[in-house]
Amino acid sequence: MGTDWQLDAERQLGCKIVAKSRVGGGDFAEAYQAALANEQNIFIKTHVQPPAGFFSTEAAGLQWLHDSKQVNVPKVLAYSDEPPYLAMEWVEIGRSKANTEENFGYELAQLHQQPFTSFGRPDNRTTGSQALPNKPCRIWSEFYATQRLLPLAKIAFDINALPAKVIAMLEQLSDKLIEFGANEFGFDEEPPSLLHGDLWAGNRVVDIHGKSWLIDPAAHGGHREFDLAMMRLFGGYDTACFDAYNEIYPLQSGWQDRVALHQLAPLTVHAIKFGGSYRAATQNALLNYL
Repeated sequence: MGTDWQLDAERQLGCKIVAKSRVGGGDFAEAYQAALANEQNIFIKTHVQPPAGFFSTEAAGLQWLHDSKQVNVPKVLAYSDEPPYLAMEWVEIGRSKANTEENFGYELAQLHQQPFTSFGRPDNRTTGSQALPNKPCRIWSEFYATQRLLPLAKIAFDINALPAKVIAMLEQLSDKLIEFGANEFGFDEEPPSLLHGDLWAGNRVVDIHGKSWLIDPAAHGGHREFDLAMMRLFGGYDTACFDAYNEIYPLQSGWQDRVALHQLAPLTVHAIKFGGSYRAATQNALLNYL
């Protein structure tokens, strides 16, 4: 399989890979730093048996973010689903500088101000480790209920990942979103923003110049508070980042009361994958809204 993807990558790149070495690539892919015959270094990741369409879906999301011209994203150089791989521009990792967090807050706010076609994805591709659907939806409350909370409730039920009462709570909250919309939770529906979709700190890297780069997106159209809530879930972003964001694109009042609402989807994913304390965290988040 490795030979297959390497041959295809060389064909698309128009250049031979003369050396490659393993690097960290998260908990899913095998990742390499590869040296090309033209002396360029690139990043390549592959997988023995990825979900259908995995790398082409990620490549599309990277391209959307790149085309926004608001955030730094490694340029997609080549990709394929069969054989499976994704080749990107190499980013030399460095350390944050005094203005790194502030600048990223500005950049993210500008990204979220770009118009996007709908909530969900225009290509209807699934994203994330649980292959969550992204059917285009007209409003956020419909999208979050039907494309996030209800599918996650079904997955959790099928594998007995959450207690029955917590699954019932997810379904009850979904019904509430569908019936009453965002107003029930203290804010107005907003147009869809292009989201990174999985913006924990490990998916933002800083280069040798102190600039932030986004990697490994689960890109889709969603509510911008979702990216910000994900950033707060596991930490790793400074207050200066959020302050700069709010300066450029102020959040609706009461946003603090909705952080747990947006964190429900990733918390449920983690409960499904890892169990443990994430089960209680999911239930506690739900109790804020029921």
